[in-house]
Amino acid sequence: MIKQMIQYIFCVLIKILGIIIPLLLAVAFLVLAERKVMASMQRRKGPNVVGVFGILQPIADGFKLMIKEPILPSSANVFIFVMAPVLTFTLSLVAWAVIPFDYGIVLSDLNVGILYIFAISSLGVYGVITAGWSSNSKYAFLGALRSAAQMVSYEVSIGLIIITVLICVGSCNFSEIVLAQKQVWYAVPLFPLLIMFFISCLAETNRAPFDLPEAEAELVAGYNVEYSAMGFALFFLGEYANMILMSSLCTLLFLGGWLPIFNISFLNWIPGSVWFSIKVLLFLFTYIWVRAAFPRYRYDQLMRLGWKVFLPLSLAWVVFVSGVLVAFDWLPV
Repeated sequence: MIKQMIQYIFCVLIKILGIIIPLLLAVAFLVLAERKVMASMQRRKGPNVVGVFGILQPIADGFKLMIKEPILPSSANVFIFVMAPVLTFTLSLVAWAVIPFDYGIVLSDLNVGILYIFAISSLGVYGVITAGWSSNSKYAFLGALRSAAQMVSYEVSIGLIIITVLICVGSCNFSEIVLAQKQVWYAVPLFPLLIMFFISCLAETNRAPFDLPEAEAELVAGYNVEYSAMGFALFFLGEYANMILMSSLCTLLFLGGWLPIFNISFLNWIPGSVWFSIKVLLFLFTYIWVRAAFPRYRYDQLMRLGWKVFLPLSLAWVVFVSGVLVAFDWLPV
């Protein structure tokens, strides 16, 4: 019995490491890809000194942050100040437990996977708020308030959009959501929802053009202005891990997850995880493209878009889709 328990724990740890290590590597090289793509869009070279074509730049940046001295503000609440980036980074990792990369390749295939993601994303606000408050800096606190208001505002529309998808599927399990898209991806009948969901993900992850919590012009650097060394690195890693997570959600909910792009027999040899990765990279490229192309919103424009545009539209889509499914008796069994 004890031997079986040890074997089970060992297998779970191997699976966890199999998710965390590739994720951290993906985050590191996503930063490099962002700098390279934005440099190309702005007609410059980007990182090109450390390694061939700058490929080792993320390793150099990570090593620099590891050896720097952490600075603790004299008037800060030290324990909360230190724990805030740890909380943010931890939540960005544990959310991946229910994300399926291929059929059966998932750490925990929960029947309430969507609710699990909701719970984790709701807790993410606490890392930001505690970081801003514990710094005892007015700029950090204003950035934290902005970020919390922004995340809560756009979680409402994200929730309603996901409810629309769940009505079509009849399950909160991610694997069943993907398998329900064998005939047609939900991006086709629910294309406006995909656009609203992606824009809401930009706001949820504090990315441009919704990076108001980190507005350099008025808030210096937002809620993490007092952080340095590994504290800043953990916030940085958490933000980019959340970007990849949101891109994965877009893929699972609207682009058929690991299902191939076309139901053509000679494409079936390509593993589902490769299709999943290609679709996630497509959304990540769009994240970078939006940052390079669009100016930052004003804060009142940000809130107006969330509460006066996305909220009524997403609610209207819930009513419309549920009405169509009931009228034509298309409700999933």
